[in-house]
Amino acid sequence: MTSSRFRQIADDLRERVALGEFGDQGALDSESALCARYDVSRVTVRRALDTLREQGLVESRQGSGWFATGSSFHQRLALGTFRHAGSAVAESGRVMTRRVVEFGYRQASPALASALGLLPSDALHCRSVRTVDGVPLDLVAEWVPASIGARVSRADATDPGIWASLQRDGHQVASVRQSITAGIANADDAVLLGVQVGAPLLLVRRLALDRDHAPLALSDHRYLAHRFSLEVEFNGWPGAGADTPPGLRERRAETPDRPDDVPGIPTDDVPGKPTGVPRTPTDRPGTPADVTGLTTDVKENDS
Repeated sequence: MTSSRFRQIADDLRERVALGEFGDQGALDSESALCARYDVSRVTVRRALDTLREQGLVESRQGSGWFATGSSFHQRLALGTFRHAGSAVAESGRVMTRRVVEFGYRQASPALASALGLLPSDALHCRSVRTVDGVPLDLVAEWVPASIGARVSRADATDPGIWASLQRDGHQVASVRQSITAGIANADDAVLLGVQVGAPLLLVRRLALDRDHAPLALSDHRYLAHRFSLEVEFNGWPGAGADTPPGLRERRAETPDRPDDVPGIPTDDVPGKPTGVPRTPTDRPGTPADVTGLTTDVKENDS
């Protein structure tokens, strides 16, 4: 009983951390309070906490107790608007930094080239790890058509970032197509994000479009699920008997080919074509075999 009970407690604490229940400081309940809450012994509570510590989710501070390793950031969205994760971080009074781990030109896969409105050809590619106060938040893979990204340097990708650099160079983001689904960390994610293989991730793909609906950039974000969430505000309801929230459309799982160079991310919608479908990567680690996600079309209002 004790063996399964500590796992249940660890699962519950993991979810509470992700939901931001422990406030900005991330201080968990005391061990005695956790014993009382879950009606278990201190040994069981410590096994649960040790499990989360091994996963990089909590840490013990001598004389102070247990703390979540990095706060959970909740990005509030209203349908029809778009905000960057940096907004949520800035609102919390923290500082987000970017460490570029790959930068250069490489051939985009047919699926990515299609999403960017290109024939299969070279595109600017950048991978970076974003951290908040030194603690990893997400791993980002970005693609920009070579003709648009020619003036973006590695230093630009680090600060202020690729999207901000494109807008600096006169490429205004008019709208963003965003797809959200769930996944788990693969071996590469685990190394760069400092978690165990199999840690839950929030996968977000964003396609930036200009005023003529031409693609400007595509970014794939692999957020640590316990550190980031998206909160959507719905204004109004379609009417009595409707069972679908306004502004959302279901994406049904199918099994077409998927790009090899972006593990764990579903292929996004292509402007001017029918709604895309999430990939079902049964042959790759790091993502559930059958995923149904939600897609929203939003406009840029925060750079």
